[in-house]
Amino acid sequence: MTNAPHRPRRSCLYMPASNARALEKAKTLPADTIIFDLEDAVAPDAKEVAREQACAALQSGEYGERELVVRINAMDTPWFAQDLKQACFSQADAVLVPKILSAQDIIEITDFMEDQDASLDTQLWAMIEMPQAILNLGEIAALGPQKRLTSFVMGFNDLAKEMRADHDHAIFAPVMVQAVIAARAYGLNIIDSVYNDFNDPDGLTTACLEAKKLGFDGKSLIHPAQIETANRSFAPHADEIAEARAIIAAFKDSINAGKGVIVVDGKMTELLHLKQAKQLVATAEAIAALES
Repeated sequence: MTNAPHRPRRSCLYMPASNARALEKAKTLPADTIIFDLEDAVAPDAKEVAREQACAALQSGEYGERELVVRINAMDTPWFAQDLKQACFSQADAVLVPKILSAQDIIEITDFMEDQDASLDTQLWAMIEMPQAILNLGEIAALGPQKRLTSFVMGFNDLAKEMRADHDHAIFAPVMVQAVIAARAYGLNIIDSVYNDFNDPDGLTTACLEAKKLGFDGKSLIHPAQIETANRSFAPHADEIAEARAIIAAFKDSINAGKGVIVVDGKMTELLHLKQAKQLVATAEAIAALES
């Protein structure tokens, strides 16, 4: 599948690929994106089984319209090359690579993908979870148009560990802003980090709404119980959709032909608002199509 600009990515659920029952359950879950995890959720002695089961799942055709991503092991591990090779062969929609440090990592990974004759539709997603990556955000994002890179996925658990900081999501607000700016400068999607307490729906809702306010497309999740909250939080609200449709209709009205600024419901409305309105409506329609 291609990187459709309005494809919903409200909920990106990690599922341990070593757990066959979890992979089976994922077929029925309303997550926009399923991430078959070969990394953190898989013990070293289960890595090969996880890879085999992830590849079988990718090729099964049993996950409907869900976007299917594989999080492989990092470049400095003994599993990296075979993980990436098999993910490309199995035609994952995207490969998520952890522990990205620099633009050179992106170049090496995509060169490897080219050597494997990976489908042009197979995207590269980068985990942003290391201090070096934060320092190199702009250079990494700039490769997006050339090197298959379409998405950043934030990983604040690892970043907190590397920083020797508390696991307090609030301290990463500056990093979140930086990452969104870098991503949007080069047309990338961006997914927020996980919320660790899956028994705290109120806390998750707050985290989702904060991320949405900053411009994130969705949230990565660690438990199916978190899907409904993420889907609800990142979906456009009915009043937002109605307002967007009113803006689109107003600019289509012949009385406003050729105008760059008009008044809609008492508000000055520019062409940039029209662009935003079209994006919002397209996203809402994509969500409706996915849920149908």
